[in-house]
Amino acid sequence: MNRSDVRHTPPRRKVLISTDAANEADDQFAIVHALLSPVLDVRGVLPAHFGREGSRAASRAEVERLRSRMGASGDVAVAEGADGPLPDARTPRPSAASRLIIDEVYSDERRLCIAVLGPLTDVASALLEHPELVAADPLVVWVGGPPYEGFAGYSPEFNLVNDVPAAEVVFASGVEIWQIPMPVYTMIGVGHAELHERLSGTSTLGDYLVDQLIAFNATVEYGPLDFRSLGDSPAIGALLNPLGARWSLRPPPRFTADAQIDGVLDVDRRIRVCEAFDTRWLIEDMFAKLRAFGTDG
Repeated sequence: MNRSDVRHTPPRRKVLISTDAANEADDQFAIVHALLSPVLDVRGVLPAHFGREGSRAASRAEVERLRSRMGASGDVAVAEGADGPLPDARTPRPSAASRLIIDEVYSDERRLCIAVLGPLTDVASALLEHPELVAADPLVVWVGGPPYEGFAGYSPEFNLVNDVPAAEVVFASGVEIWQIPMPVYTMIGVGHAELHERLSGTSTLGDYLVDQLIAFNATVEYGPLDFRSLGDSPAIGALLNPLGARWSLRPPPRFTADAQIDGVLDVDRRIRVCEAFDTRWLIEDMFAKLRAFGTDG
């Protein structure tokens, strides 16, 4: 490689991942995809609560199970988030996760990107603890929120209802937000048959990802079903390939206490809302990296 090649190599994107990893079975795929993507510099994984007592600790345990199966590829800092939602939109819940967010905003000249796969608690707390973070221009990519129009597949939307005050803080803060709402994240479907064909037997990690998803599906009340949406993966996909999404610009919404949209917060500001994602590329890129991990291991 000559000097001109080095000079034109873009820096790796600096990323933190906030995850309610024990809630379902899809966070796991998103986390692994990020850690196996060389263009992302994942500076930490932040286990988050998901609205139940002990859920933050359960998320931490699930993150550790993934790390143990990834070997050196899973060697990343883990900083636990708050163990519950904000009490209101004025009061932070400081945690190791909010501290790492604050530190990483200023750790070097690169912009910090925070992929949030669950509630916005720890991002909101960091913004309340240090309001000057907004001026440092972090990017928040959030999987969450109900449809802006049309039918909701379920209600209330889970990632929002687990901390509505936190969403209020983040959406009102002025930070750049890329939102991936329900109509998009529910469309990243994979079936049990495809998972078995593409990932089973490729590695201990691949087997774990398949087995834990099928085991989770066996517990859901609305089953039986033999597929799942890997709904958290578009947050990682958006960081890897922003042009793989179709975006619209909308005023930041106002949310009700029961996680519905009720007007707008600021008619003069805009957030970026994902309307569709290139699911073929997203799933294929993830599967290819997982299969390569098995071969390299």
